[in-house]
Amino acid sequence: MASDKPVTASETSEPIPVKVLTPQAQRALAEAAERRAQSDAAEQVRLKAIEDGGPAGLEPTRYGDWERKGIVTDF
Repeated sequence: MASDKPVTASETSEPIPVKVLTPQAQRALAEAAERRAQSDAAEQVRLKAIEDGGPAGLEPTRYGDWERKGIVTDF
């Protein structure tokens, strides 16, 4: 009678195959990581940019409304 419990990789005698990446795939992954790092850095610069007369941090939105000094404006 077979058990209904699924067999995990640690319970099998076969080793789990390790996928070997080609040099092209490794280069693509490295380029993608670099693009993500550049994108994250650009986002940080954008968040730190000070708007003329605007808020010092993130935009003051709450529930889809704008709040400025306790006064809420709904567009």
